[in-house]
Amino acid sequence: MESTRDRILASVTAMMRDGVERLSVRAVAAHAGVGASTLRHYFPTQRDLINAALTATYDAAMPDERIRDTALPPRERLRECLWRLFEPFGTNDADAFAVWQSLFQAFPGADTTPDARAGYDLIVSQAERRVGAWLAILEEEGVLPPGDTERRVHLLLTVVDGLSIERALPHRPDYLVHQAATLAFAVDAVFDLPRS
Repeated sequence: MESTRDRILASVTAMMRDGVERLSVRAVAAHAGVGASTLRHYFPTQRDLINAALTATYDAAMPDERIRDTALPPRERLRECLWRLFEPFGTNDADAFAVWQSLFQAFPGADTTPDARAGYDLIVSQAERRVGAWLAILEEEGVLPPGDTERRVHLLLTVVDGLSIERALPHRPDYLVHQAATLAFAVDAVFDLPRS
């Protein structure tokens, strides 16, 4: 049975698709079928609510089980996990464009609101946390030499960012093949980076 907290998170996640500015406490409480005081009990501030929803969405979108599947080669496991980062952008051109358009409308620019900036910072920190955890798992197994995790995470996420933007731009029909090869190249670089 779904808990009240989970029901609130499901509501705010669904509503976030329409934009952060629509997430008033009253609107989220009504959508979840709870009172505003109940919502405030679980999430004292709007920022707490948005952060919890973003974290839950991120964790659901990127489960860790494949990184632990030692039946697969370690580089393949890491590539598969990184490829999951693209799923919110879709392989459909219209979907990818819509996602990037909403991101660019919400986050960059001098007029970005503090809430939007905090939301972006949370997305970035969640991505860094997750990719860093994948690398730590591979290091603990002894299949990835110890190294500069921060540098490796930055390299991988920079490549992922570039490839995800490419999905929203005009591209050749076989772009997914080239994206897979580029991601594999980045993973190989991470495994082969010398210790700093």
